[in-house]
Amino acid sequence: MKIAKRLLGATLGALALFCGVTAMAAEKKVVVAYQTDALPFQVGIANGDFSKTTGYQIDFRKFNSGAEVFAAIASGDVQVGYVGSSPLAAATSRGLDVKAFHLSSISGTDEALVVRNGSGIQSLSDLKGKKLAAAPVSTDHYQLLALIKSQGLSEKDVQVFAIPQPEIVAAYNRGDLDGGFVWDPALTELKKNGKVLVTSRDVADKGAPTFSAWVATGAFAKGNPEFLKHFAAVAEKYAQSFVNDKAQWGPGSDNAKTLAKFLGGTPETQAAALLNLSLLPAKAQASEAWLGGGEQSGVAKILKNTAIFLKEQKKISNVLPSYANFVTPAYLPADK
Repeated sequence: MKIAKRLLGATLGALALFCGVTAMAAEKKVVVAYQTDALPFQVGIANGDFSKTTGYQIDFRKFNSGAEVFAAIASGDVQVGYVGSSPLAAATSRGLDVKAFHLSSISGTDEALVVRNGSGIQSLSDLKGKKLAAAPVSTDHYQLLALIKSQGLSEKDVQVFAIPQPEIVAAYNRGDLDGGFVWDPALTELKKNGKVLVTSRDVADKGAPTFSAWVATGAFAKGNPEFLKHFAAVAEKYAQSFVNDKAQWGPGSDNAKTLAKFLGGTPETQAAALLNLSLLPAKAQASEAWLGGGEQSGVAKILKNTAIFLKEQKKISNVLPSYANFVTPAYLPADK
């Protein structure tokens, strides 16, 4: 009888330990939103590196725009997401508690206004009376509106359609649009029957800089700091791999093949898209020019200036006194 009791006790103890470990593992779950941009970190999603390094069970979900990502964050369905600066400015202006903790890219040539062959647009002076499109509340939408304003025009002079990228591609190919401000894979598709008129970097030089970033909800960041540090380290590892050894990301590379399989397109188109990126190392991101500096943070200033513009365009109704609370360098990996 005593032996039976001991066996029962040992069994119950083992079961309790197993249940405890299982419960701990179950708690380490997070839903992460990503988009279809050609970026080095996508390889880490495809091969499971993010999950392996963080030790969390990550449910990666694909979205078509930052506006969609923030809708999912606001509903509580997503805790971490990849977004652009314009939807980030709009979401935080509406009171959504999120923190940008790693910059994926800054204004480069990976986003651009492509004009259709036969549209009659040869230069910026030809935009009046044309039909252009960008994804709703995206960085492209913001930069398209800023570009139009810089030419002394308004949405009364240029028809601007805020529609998802798949719809932009379809309308452009039908001839219903004269151009679209887009990112890949739409960028590659539009260039097949058109030319790049202006890039995101060009618009940034005109006074409307943008960036894309990983953000986390305030509650998740507070409760999972180590996860965000490991997550940012993985994103940084792939970014610096591309910066330091582009041969490993060329058309015939395993990385390009992985991107094509994961995001669509071909290894050649994915490799070409990567070359359009402007990436910042962690040390630069941590500086006052970007995520560091508190009230002096360059990212916080970009968010406020973007919010001011969006309010002028009647896209949002409120601009906050400061956006410093939505920016943090705390989870960036040490630069090597």
